[in-house]
Amino acid sequence: MKKWLKWGIISILTLFLAGAVFGAGLFIYYASSAPELNEDLLKDPISAEFYDMNGELFATIGVENRKYVEYDEIPQEMVDAILATEDARFFDHFGIDVFRLGKAVMANLTGGFGSQGASTITQQVVKNSFLSNEKTLKRKAQEAWLAIQLERMYSKEEIFEMYFNKVLISGNIYGFATGAEYFFGKDLDELELDEIALLAGMPQSPNNYNPFKNPDRAQKRRDIVLNLMVQHGKITEAEAEEAKKVDVTSRLLPEEQRKGVAGTKYDAFLDIVLNEIEAKDPSLLSEGIKVYTTLDPKAQSVVENIMNSDSNFPTETIQSGIAVVDTKTGALRAVGGGRNYGAGRGYNYADDAKRQPGSAMKPLVAYGPAIEYLKWSTGKTIVDEPYKYSNGKAFGNWDGKYFGTITVREALYASRNIPAVKTLQEVGTNKAKDFISKLGIDAENVYESDAIGGGDIHLSPIQLASAYAAFGNNGVYNKPHTIKEIVFRDGSKITNKAEPVVAMNDYTAYMITDMLRDVVSSKPNATGTAARVSGLDIAGKTGTTNYDSDEFRTYNLPSTAVPDSWFVGYSTNYSIAIWSGYEKRKDPITTWDERRLPQVLFSKIMSQISEGKETKRFTKPSSVVEATIEVGTEPLKLASEHTPSDKRRTELFVRGTEPTEVSDEYKEEDIGAPFNLQAVNHTPGLVDLTWDYTVPEDYEDANVQFEVSMTSEDGKSTIVTTTAEKRATVSGIEAGKTYTFTVVAIIDDVRSSPASVTIKIDGGVEEPDVESPDGADEPSPPNNNNGNGNQGKPGGNNNGGNNGNNGGNNGGNNNGNHPNPGNGNGNNNNQNDGNNQGVNPPAEPAPPTQTQ
Repeated sequence: MKKWLKWGIISILTLFLAGAVFGAGLFIYYASSAPELNEDLLKDPISAEFYDMNGELFATIGVENRKYVEYDEIPQEMVDAILATEDARFFDHFGIDVFRLGKAVMANLTGGFGSQGASTITQQVVKNSFLSNEKTLKRKAQEAWLAIQLERMYSKEEIFEMYFNKVLISGNIYGFATGAEYFFGKDLDELELDEIALLAGMPQSPNNYNPFKNPDRAQKRRDIVLNLMVQHGKITEAEAEEAKKVDVTSRLLPEEQRKGVAGTKYDAFLDIVLNEIEAKDPSLLSEGIKVYTTLDPKAQSVVENIMNSDSNFPTETIQSGIAVVDTKTGALRAVGGGRNYGAGRGYNYADDAKRQPGSAMKPLVAYGPAIEYLKWSTGKTIVDEPYKYSNGKAFGNWDGKYFGTITVREALYASRNIPAVKTLQEVGTNKAKDFISKLGIDAENVYESDAIGGGDIHLSPIQLASAYAAFGNNGVYNKPHTIKEIVFRDGSKITNKAEPVVAMNDYTAYMITDMLRDVVSSKPNATGTAARVSGLDIAGKTGTTNYDSDEFRTYNLPSTAVPDSWFVGYSTNYSIAIWSGYEKRKDPITTWDERRLPQVLFSKIMSQISEGKETKRFTKPSSVVEATIEVGTEPLKLASEHTPSDKRRTELFVRGTEPTEVSDEYKEEDIGAPFNLQAVNHTPGLVDLTWDYTVPEDYEDANVQFEVSMTSEDGKSTIVTTTAEKRATVSGIEAGKTYTFTVVAIIDDVRSSPASVTIKIDGGVEEPDVESPDGADEPSPPNNNNGNGNQGKPGGNNNGGNNGNNGGNNGGNNNGNHPNPGNGNGNNNNQNDGNNQGVNPPAEPAPPTQTQ
């Protein structure tokens, strides 16, 4: 045993010595290749350069935003705070803190290399002046060697001065003196203890601890610094506790008094880039890096021009946050941080504003999961009726109305609240949570109120635009990002490789997209008509949020007031989310111009950034099929030939789930069929139809209508008109083709058997040109229609045009709300007969009371 113990000890010592020799040799080898110390680089920050998606430089930040001070001008309390936070043994070590290094080595052995650093202030000065940020043995060896050399060449006071003036405080601000002036409007010798502690804590994470953006985080960090000062004997416990009582925001310079710092053309976008860099490593910005970004300068210019023009906004103080994301890649192309956003890295409404999204959540937590997990059709019927949450709390629709049995398509594009909550209840909150988690939305819980955007989920425009982009990208989600690549001074790189996530099946993405197309359509009750962009295939969703009863009472708000208005929409190229509201929640949105602002801004931005760029249409995948269903059937059934037209809908289904059973709800009753149906082609391009019909005795006082359909040679059938007359004239008839016309009598939703007639139109005869005598007028065609109907008014019963021969069909019984009322002056070319249920949306919707 003694022999083995002896040889074991010798072996261990030998290995230790060999390791030490090898380590020393490697250290010498690495140190020999270290760069030379350069005083200019030691004292001045090294500028970071930022490039757009085309490789063009758009911003440089560095030494230009700095107030330099000598060591003797730095208050001792400021020195104490920085040393307690960064390097408590600074005045005792030789550039390397051996004790701190030992602790870091143990942490790295247990947690992996690079898990904990041991850099002194001297090492930080060296690294930020000469070396890259990579965590390698070579870089650490060079850093240690240069730190020792720096300590030999300069005094501790000179080295501290370098650090004090060189360190990044926040965004474009370097040096503690610059930070004191920017955040507090004070010189260093005017700072209070709590202000000193706040500044001393910021370099560890400049963006996270920026008190303008994140006052709560900044205050917690300040208190940690105060505790460290107590721990190292720099202040008393009582002094620390007194300083902690001060609210961070009470010390900050008011916004109107803040001095601007030198900005770039695209400050709001640069702010997001800096956020992303600081999330990787805050010290990167001190290393003279080149950052290649996803910025589209054209899109950013469009956004900034619109945001900075007061003519685009209904009030002087209303704000907006805008995010433009590449639908296919998740790359952030443009940012609207706020109106006239500056370089001070203030509150960025595109990223910092986390607000309830209102009804923009409906596709994300209700209808998307319903299609994904339950394979619902867009024609799934649901009842819009008075309803309560599971806990018994009542809620309603935004307009206080209920539509009864409707499809989920209509429920979504008309933004009905009741159906959305019912849908989430069927899906289940756990599945809804799983669904949104794949879209970059981390929610601790999903509640029923999240179906209408009134729960605990709060999102920024960037998050919302990225989530919706997955609908336009066949269900594939990409995390939003601004950085493509970071290049260091030595040529090494960090490449940002996006990891796409298949968030949903392609059928879910397309079916949601197809329903959201209707939001920006002219369909009745569509809520996003102001966001429409002519010529572009786009889909989108509106969203508004509500005040609770306590807020209405506390702020003395009108009943129609809302705090937030949203619109998020997308094409195959871009996904854009826009929030609008006021800086303080107590200031409400009260007018329709304010509420529609996101839609108006979306339309302007999407149209301008899409100009000159090919925008493909959304394509239906093979996993989706169409079928014409009868609304109200459960389970869904195909419409029969007797199903009324207002109950027929062509909807989308996941392939394999489409119905095969035909509804028998509307059966043929013996009300007699039209007879003596005749079709004649006296005039080129026109077919005159006439028929007879005998009203059954049981229906003598009923309103009889006749539905006229036309089937062309290609088999396509269309309803030509619905009329109370026993005649109709059909236009658009082409010579040489065969047409079949069908007439069905309708009494109180009861449909008769059809009467049909087929006519082949003779080929056209070329007539010779006949010149009229000079000065002679062309003869007017005879007017056989003497129906002098009254001018139709919306909602009226305009009994006009009934005295003409085959004419006057734009007049009588027009029960619609169409903004262009029918005119009953008979003309046999007019085919829009009475009882045409025109229901285009009103020019101004009723004031809302719930989320829309």
